[in-house]
This record gives sequence, C-alpha cells and structure tokens, in this order.
Amino acid sequence: MEPRVPNSLSFELALVLLLAAIVAVPLFRRLGLVAVLAYLATGVLLGPDGIGMVSDPDRILAASEIGVVMLLFVIGLELSPARLVLMRRPVFGAGGAQVFLSALLLGAALLAFGLHWKGALVAGLG
Repeated sequence: MEPRVPNSLSFELALVLLLAAIVAVPLFRRLGLVAVLAYLATGVLLGPDGIGMVSDPDRILAASEIGVVMLLFVIGLELSPARLVLMRRPVFGAGGAQVFLSALLLGAALLAFGLHWKGALVAGLG
C-alpha cells in the first residue's frame, strides 16, 4: 500500500516537512554541520528522488518563496544603514564585476556555438 501524498501544500505536508527539519537540524548540529545542510538533506530525502513525499516540487514553490523573503527580511534587520553605506563599493564593485564576467562568458560560449550575437547578448545578460 502506497502512502497518501497530498495534492497541495496542506497542513499534513507542512507538518511532515517541519517535523523532518526538527529532527534533522539537531542531528546535523551534533555532527558539527550547519543547519542549511540539514534542510538540504531533508529536501533530498523527502523529494521525488528520495521517498517521494514531495513528488512535485512546484507544489511547495510558494512556501519556498515566502521562506526566501523572510530570510532576506531577517538579514535586513541585522544590517544598519551605516553598514550598508560602508559596503556599497565591495557589493556593487564585486557584484557588478560578477554579473559582467558571467554575461561575457555565457555570451562568448553561445557565440561559439553559433548563436547570433544579439541572441547571445540577451541570453548572457538575462
């Protein structure tokens, strides 16, 4: 008999995900690993290639987006405006260089594979 898997992010699925994380995080911390690895391992275990509790990852996409928003909110609470002003050069300098270099490398690779330069430019910057 196969386990019943809910069709949407129901209370039942949310409870299973929460309980799995509650078990995994202390276990990983006891092993000297960070909590993020516990969440990743929980996702792999419960995902389609694991036991299949979450067979369609799109089902929990909204919840994951809310989680990212909350993480960014907490990071924002930790940063002061003065610290943001101090970080502007490294953030925009290194971030801008990373975006430019990635776009350049991807665009060059697409050009090498025969894509028109306009398409390579759009794909490289997109």
